[in-house]
Amino acid sequence: MSTPKALTSRASAVGLALTACLATAPAATAAGASPAASGAGLDRYHHQRLDWRSCVLGPDDEVGRGLESAGARCADVTVPLDYADPRGRTITVAISRLKATDTRHRIGSLLLNFGGPGGPGLANSVLVRGAMKETGARYDVIGVDPRFVGRSTPLDCGLSAGPGLPSAGPDRAGFDLQTARAKSVADKCRATNGSVLPFVTTRNTARDLDVVRGALGERKISYLGYSYGTYLGTAYTQMFPGRYDRVVLDGALDPRRYDPRLMRGTENEHERALDGWADWTAARDAAYGLGRTREQVRATVDRVVAASAREPLTVGAAPEVFRLDGSQVPALLFAGIASDLDPARASLAEQLSVLAGAADGRPTRLSPAFAALLREAFTSAGSAAGSVQTAILCGDVATPHDPEQYWRDIERDRAAHPLFGPMTDDITPCAFWDAPREEPTRVRRDTAALIVAASGDPRTPYPGSVALHGMLPGSRLVTLDGAFQHATFGVYGNACVDDSVNAYLATGRLPGTDRTCVK
Repeated sequence: MSTPKALTSRASAVGLALTACLATAPAATAAGASPAASGAGLDRYHHQRLDWRSCVLGPDDEVGRGLESAGARCADVTVPLDYADPRGRTITVAISRLKATDTRHRIGSLLLNFGGPGGPGLANSVLVRGAMKETGARYDVIGVDPRFVGRSTPLDCGLSAGPGLPSAGPDRAGFDLQTARAKSVADKCRATNGSVLPFVTTRNTARDLDVVRGALGERKISYLGYSYGTYLGTAYTQMFPGRYDRVVLDGALDPRRYDPRLMRGTENEHERALDGWADWTAARDAAYGLGRTREQVRATVDRVVAASAREPLTVGAAPEVFRLDGSQVPALLFAGIASDLDPARASLAEQLSVLAGAADGRPTRLSPAFAALLREAFTSAGSAAGSVQTAILCGDVATPHDPEQYWRDIERDRAAHPLFGPMTDDITPCAFWDAPREEPTRVRRDTAALIVAASGDPRTPYPGSVALHGMLPGSRLVTLDGAFQHATFGVYGNACVDDSVNAYLATGRLPGTDRTCVK
């Protein structure tokens, strides 16, 4: 099938921003414990009656119209803010449902998460139904805006930028600026949303999924998660054994490595992905003018990054002009190499052409897509998305508090990775965040999941999928060999991968052995 544009762009953005701790929190709950997970005090949530209605919120609601035209309906699920206090404050989680059309052979409900963390999910029901082909007709496909995301009860710290992985730049001054910004984000979130921040976590999101399961009237749910969504899926299976059916984890994280500095250790994969993009771009020098060889294209990249560190690059034209500095330009490059599909590579080449023109002092014009990306990443338009992503990462796992540790890590990796090291090692708001209330999820139970991974995935590198496969002996691993791709099923257009996933979703039977698909 053709690659849905929204699915590709969402998946390629997954894992971009990894954000960042001061006061002492109440005593942590043990990783194996789940407040009210046994169902005590939760009956009214599990048995609530859902009010299914139109997904369209107004005349400008493109997401709602797309859901409506596909036949989806939407509802709000009420969940506790704090599962340890189920009689206390409540919030809502927005869901969409595309009901099974082959009701005679209906399998059940398939819940989705496309990662982020903090990515919206309502529209994903339509996208995944298409990727599932005839198997999709046998499922109620459920899109979910996780707690505090999208149409769920909102959280917004009033930030000046959206989700992103800013660079500390070439020197100590840039790092000190990032440290001040990280502390400012933590302070703003604490001041505006301090009462809810302790409950913006993956484990609470997993508990919400189980309430959704109950509200849908399902004894078990099936699950498809991409990127961070694989960690959420792992958490669900560990916290709620016996309440899941078929589980697909695409681009898996090693749960032992999950923390706010999630991109540390991915520098080599990102270097290889950037080289692959440079080769592709060099073969199209007539179109982009960035160089005729890999080395020339990489030299252009270095020149643009260095220019932005000296003085912000001005791009765009009135009324929308952006000034991009040495913390932002590397983040754009990082964001652009999550996929080796031609549209993704062309998009980054077009963006770098604009930035190279700005570095040379030439007037630049922005495509609508590039302007939208810059608006979401570097202005207050992305505040809500950045707020939720930061809160989840910081609320899940503790991270070092001392800024000097981050600086030492940057300096240690700078020689080998001058572009990516100052991003992956950079300080985050989590350094100034309150301590998490729970320990992170540990894998102690086997899960018969289907794990899917591309060998060159730069965001959630292949060793993470191999590691999770080793922790889950009953799982199977489908490898897409030779692709620099983050998210594969329904995105990359590889029939071997898509058929493997759909066969499992249709039959519930895992492949007899691990399988390798060729790009």
